[in-house]
Amino acid sequence: MSTHLLILGGTTEASALARAVAEAGIPATFSYAGRVDKPKTQPIPQRVGGFGGVAGLVAYLREHNITHVVDATHPFAAQMSWNAFHACAEAGVELMALTRPAWRAAAGDQWTHVPDISGAVAALEGAPKRIMLALGRMHVEDFAAQPQHHYVLRLVDAPSVAPSLPSHSVVVARGPFDVAGDIALFKEHAVDIVVCKNAGGIGAEAKIHAARALGLPVVMIDRPALPARREGATVEAVLEWLAQS
Repeated sequence: MSTHLLILGGTTEASALARAVAEAGIPATFSYAGRVDKPKTQPIPQRVGGFGGVAGLVAYLREHNITHVVDATHPFAAQMSWNAFHACAEAGVELMALTRPAWRAAAGDQWTHVPDISGAVAALEGAPKRIMLALGRMHVEDFAAQPQHHYVLRLVDAPSVAPSLPSHSVVVARGPFDVAGDIALFKEHAVDIVVCKNAGGIGAEAKIHAARALGLPVVMIDRPALPARREGATVEAVLEWLAQS
């Protein structure tokens, strides 16, 4: 049976994999979750939107004769990762995760580790500060529980409805970002604290270096629990797996 790959994407690594399989002539489809208005065009056929849970994904895999799935979703897209794990097992489809190594604190970092969004909100109790919420548009509303702060939101798309945060600024920009740019952004908005998820990888790492350079504390949301599955950290590892399986 010839290979037909489904890439569950949205990350920088997923796009790199799409380019590689296109160059290699491997039949593949790229799937976006649909959380940005204008997703990046890929060099392979692409689809946008959910599958309808495990059952819907199983049906898709069978209908489209998918032989391999690469989960290259964001490390915090836990529900999709679990759905892929169970659907591939049910459909008898090979699964591999293209996983970004997590960031690790270095000398000069001031990280407060929290397990989830609720923990991040709780960590912001206290006097008014200027908070950089580097979280995308999801979960922004949760921080209305700490209304004393001014929040700086960096979003891929301008929000159609203003966030219910009493005091906030919106910066519309699409990564990857560089350290000099993030240092300038933090200075421009007089940021006191950075809140982010431990996404890992290099595409969103600039804010970590910028916070370190400026001596800013970071509220770091740790990664959720994900299923035990075959994992690779590079596009080359995925291509090798495809060649051997």
